[in-house]
Amino acid sequence: MAKLTVRDLDVRGKRVFVRVDFNVPLEEKDGQVVITDETRIKETLPTLRLLIEQGAKAILAAHLGRPNGKREASLSLRPIAARLAELLGCEVNFVDDCIGEKVERVTAAMQPGQVLLLENVRFYPGEEANDPAFADKLAKPAEQYVNDAFGAAHRAHASTEGVARVVTGRGGQCAAGLLMERELKFLGDELEKPALPFVVILGGAKVSDKIQVIGRLLEKATTLLIGGAMAYTFRLAQGFKVGKSLVEPDKVDVAKATLAKAKARNVQFLLPSDDVVATPVRTDKTDKKGKPIIEWQNPRVNSDRNYPDDAAGLDIGPVTIKTYSDVILLAKTILWNGPMGMFEDKRFAEGTNAIARAVAEATQKNGATSIIGGGDSVKAINQAGLGDKITFMSTGGGASLEFLEGKVLPGVAVLTEK
Repeated sequence: MAKLTVRDLDVRGKRVFVRVDFNVPLEEKDGQVVITDETRIKETLPTLRLLIEQGAKAILAAHLGRPNGKREASLSLRPIAARLAELLGCEVNFVDDCIGEKVERVTAAMQPGQVLLLENVRFYPGEEANDPAFADKLAKPAEQYVNDAFGAAHRAHASTEGVARVVTGRGGQCAAGLLMERELKFLGDELEKPALPFVVILGGAKVSDKIQVIGRLLEKATTLLIGGAMAYTFRLAQGFKVGKSLVEPDKVDVAKATLAKAKARNVQFLLPSDDVVATPVRTDKTDKKGKPIIEWQNPRVNSDRNYPDDAAGLDIGPVTIKTYSDVILLAKTILWNGPMGMFEDKRFAEGTNAIARAVAEATQKNGATSIIGGGDSVKAINQAGLGDKITFMSTGGGASLEFLEGKVLPGVAVLTEK
């Protein structure tokens, strides 16, 4: 992607509007709001440090959660400003709005090397609507624009696309941050002509979420390893019984066509040969969203291609773990997107953890390039304590998938060409 990067900008003494991705998970513990995964904050530190060192006045904008255009105290970015200051080792000012007189007053008083975090841009409906009037107000203090929020680059929102257009229209430049640059390098350039064998590991719940990615990767992959609930739709397409496993019956024809394409292209397409299954029992309890909580009873290994009528598949089994791991250890390029099962429950986490260990080993011992395509896969790698053993972990969930599908990301397209 021949786009300007932050390295190409002369930022000294200039107000630089920086779109970052601080959409991190928060929990309340002992009356304090705690960030439970700081990955997205830490990944943008190199860009922020560069801007500070070069004397920019860095104005940071981000979203958090889904406040639906209204102020919601629990989704304020104030706690993130405090943690960011600790990580950067310098003061990070916070203003409890993202547009208006207060923002204009604070930004006008900024000195070179200072950092300011604006309040959640999604407190205004104009953000997600990419309303030109709102984008104008957001962009008012900006002389230059940097987008380091790959995880939000697939959305044409005011802070990811509209502000860049305003800055460009005023003669300013719009560049990719260092994280954005790395995302485009690994998800784009590295996978354009991957070193072979190229092993793709895909998990998660739905075939429909990944079918475009599968179709594109079948053109380049040596082997596809399928896990998660999406495997059961493929099993259904092959005529096997899937019990109470999560499936998409309306995607059976799509699954059949995918299997046929893999065969025609001579791509090894592996599905689990055994699974960990359990029996779902409905309870009277409900979760935070009001949905009934299901208890999973009698977890056991199922080695039959047909699943018991009363059970659902929730993880890959030990034979599959061995098969998949052996394939991974021979790879030169690895792309992983999606867990192998319900890894949030320790009883069904071994498949995902074992794959994480195999990917890390292939990277460290065999020199494979390993790319983790965002979302739950990154969470799984971090839970296993293997984040530093991987070549690159994407911060984008939906953005990673859309980019891998070959779609144009609005937040990237709007940046200034080199």
